[in-house]
Amino acid sequence: MGIGHLNIRHLHAQMILGVCLAALIGGCSQPPKEPAKAATFELVAREKLPGFEDDLDPRSLRTAVEQSLHFFNRIPADQTFSLGETQLSAEVLKASLLTFLELLDANRLSSESVTKAFDVYHVGSGKPAEQSLVTGYYEPVVAGRLERDSDFCYPLYSVPLDLLTIELASFDPVRFPGERLTGRLQGNRVVPYFTRAEIDGEKKLESYGGQLAWLNDPVDAFFLHVQGSGIIQLADGRFLRIGYAGANGRPYRSIGKVLSDRGVISREEMSLQAIRRYLKDHPEKQNEVMWHNESYVFFRWVEKGPLGSLNVPLTAGRSIATDPRYFPRGALAYLETRKPRTDASGQITDGEPLRRWVLNQDTGGAIKGPGRVDLFWGTGDEAEEQAGHMKQPGKLYLLIKKGESLNQPK
Repeated sequence: MGIGHLNIRHLHAQMILGVCLAALIGGCSQPPKEPAKAATFELVAREKLPGFEDDLDPRSLRTAVEQSLHFFNRIPADQTFSLGETQLSAEVLKASLLTFLELLDANRLSSESVTKAFDVYHVGSGKPAEQSLVTGYYEPVVAGRLERDSDFCYPLYSVPLDLLTIELASFDPVRFPGERLTGRLQGNRVVPYFTRAEIDGEKKLESYGGQLAWLNDPVDAFFLHVQGSGIIQLADGRFLRIGYAGANGRPYRSIGKVLSDRGVISREEMSLQAIRRYLKDHPEKQNEVMWHNESYVFFRWVEKGPLGSLNVPLTAGRSIATDPRYFPRGALAYLETRKPRTDASGQITDGEPLRRWVLNQDTGGAIKGPGRVDLFWGTGDEAEEQAGHMKQPGKLYLLIKKGESLNQPK
């Protein structure tokens, strides 16, 4: 059951939630908000620009650009997005993509033509030359069933009927820009939604009936939540794709940090693969460690994908996830970092430079602040190998067509 399919009881609950929140925001004191990290917003001088080399094929680039254009074609031209503390309209971002596409189709995508056609910006967290942390994500393929049995007994849920989401900006856009609250009704009170421990440990949703599929491994289910989408391989050989439909609103907490703080995995050795190995080798610790991350994802069946936060398919190697408080959705960007490589002994090395055009088409619970970039690597085991070891410094540049005006800071 997707978010869009609500019964009358749910609509009534939403109205109650709105009344409760209006009273809360208008008449009660608020807990102090955690301040957002300061972001620098810099127009890059010509002599400091990157060379704009590209290490991937033009076809994938064109596909990614077209997906962002699909997004901008669906929304109002005057809708605005953040670039640091400045606002950009959808019209400006779309015009930038169309200009870039003209250069790409004419085979004139050179450093000289890009510099002539675009203003290039760098967004950092305090220092203009500061580098971002670049990580990776992927779409897993896991074994699953549509009916529960003795082995396949770990559910993937659709959005529960009692999960309520409200846009706080609709009550006070100055105090709560772009923020939302997720919860449920308990009597006439709004309370936080169930945690991961309550859903998986206490089976709070078992009677809800929203199980989409069943997996035979709780670790696979956990990493499917972290990645936000995946492919379920059924016993008859069919493959069905699931995508992100919502979340419980609880904070994302890194289990990698927990394992690092405990000294069981060093910071240098930390990777998705290392975390998975630890959980497999210590089944008695699985629940304790995984339940530390209270965030819980709900899914829906999708035909095409994987879908990012723009509701368009992601392109392997081209789509990135960033924090929308600082980076405009759908925007054209250029990424400089390094990609991991495995040497002959199986050790991960810094590998080789990664320099390519990317499109900002996704967000993520762990991707917070102006200094974070998550690169989508694709589907399956090879993508997992690359994404799981991706943890490199890098720089992300945003490109805006010259002559387009930017709105004043918020």
